Amino acid sequence: MQTASNAAQRTMSEFPTVVRPEYKTRSDGSTMKALAWFGTKDVRLIDAPIPDISEPDDVILKVTGTTICGSDLHLFHGEIIALQKGDILGHEFMGIVDKVGPNVSNLQVGQRVVASFQIACGECSYCKQKLSSMCDNTNPSSLMNAMYGHRDAGFFGYSHLTGGFAGGQAEYVRVPKGNVNLLPIPEGLPDEKVLYLSDVLPTSYHCVVDTGVKEGDVVGVWGLGPIGQCVTRWAKLKGASRVIAIDKVPERLEFARKGGVETIDYSQHTDVVKRLQELCPGGLDVALDCGSFHQPKTVLHKVEKALMLETDVSEIANEMIVSVKKMGKCGVIAVYAGFTNHFNIGALMEKGVRFIGNGQAPVHKYWKEILNDYIIPGKFDPTFMITHRVPIDDFPKLYQAFDRRTDGVEKVFVETQFSKPPAPGCPKTSRVDEWA
Repeated sequence: MQTASNAAQRTMSEFPTVVRPEYKTRSDGSTMKALAWFGTKDVRLIDAPIPDISEPDDVILKVTGTTICGSDLHLFHGEIIALQKGDILGHEFMGIVDKVGPNVSNLQVGQRVVASFQIACGECSYCKQKLSSMCDNTNPSSLMNAMYGHRDAGFFGYSHLTGGFAGGQAEYVRVPKGNVNLLPIPEGLPDEKVLYLSDVLPTSYHCVVDTGVKEGDVVGVWGLGPIGQCVTRWAKLKGASRVIAIDKVPERLEFARKGGVETIDYSQHTDVVKRLQELCPGGLDVALDCGSFHQPKTVLHKVEKALMLETDVSEIANEMIVSVKKMGKCGVIAVYAGFTNHFNIGALMEKGVRFIGNGQAPVHKYWKEILNDYIIPGKFDPTFMITHRVPIDDFPKLYQAFDRRTDGVEKVFVETQFSKPPAPGCPKTSRVDEWA
């Protein structure tokens, strides 16, 4: 880490960006409610200054819906470096346009929009291909450059490793390059159906499309959180003949089974590879990692993580490599941050496995397709994953409940003073104390 830090100091001036994370605040001193990080398992609702237009392409949103993403738990547990006390979290949100910068001509005050979790410039070679998560020009983190050799786009509310931009778990948020990073939403669609175009829907879709699931494939899915549940559905929509999902949470497994997915409870079948070989003797065509790196299963990895000898665990990767057919494909959409031990590179090479790091999903590439081809026609209804709805005041307690998976909590719609009432068929507003 000292080496990476020194490299960061040496190269800081080499990475000018077209946006900056710092922003102006309202001249009247007005404040908003926002969820901020202060340390491991220490998040607090604070009164923060309301952001104002700081750069010509900025848009200020009144947030009407936000949420906790599973990857936010990595911040909550202090597993992502470069967090600073007081950082406002949240990368999945939508709202109403409150103010626009002088260069923004494609959006109007009062318009409903969804924000992509990444901040793209719209002009670099990656952005021109709609690969918004790979933008060259919006993340000033030289630490990321030192660790990975390149930088991803800046992300909202996900530490200074991704640029230090204030997030959307708040009543207001500044969206840099708002003329690029906001998707207008047609009237008639409730917020609950479109909020997750910000991250979960493009991320899960990208995993299936980028890894190359095709008609007739037998697909294994590791992890049945909201991403994994969506992946099972996308795989079926893309023609998979069988989907076999691996998890240990009873509610998740039951929910997947109701959707026609075969399941493996790895707390009962500790040898996942053996069980997959029993269910699918020829091997999987495609294996998809939708799990999480912060829960090692074996004593060896638990010890190595505790001693800081590795940051991530190779258990799922190895299970996938061994479980797929020769020339099979493995896709990784799960969040990994650094280094792992005991990776089965020999099996990868000898079997000719295509091991694909899907990367952060390029939201801009998919969000219009998902909206127009799947949500509006009713082929994919994202509200299936919403288990609870709570007010923004409950955010700190929600993080605790979300971390413990209390009351089967999975995806939560968090409302603000600007939210509309719950849509028909969606969870009503409750307080965390009522069910946690």
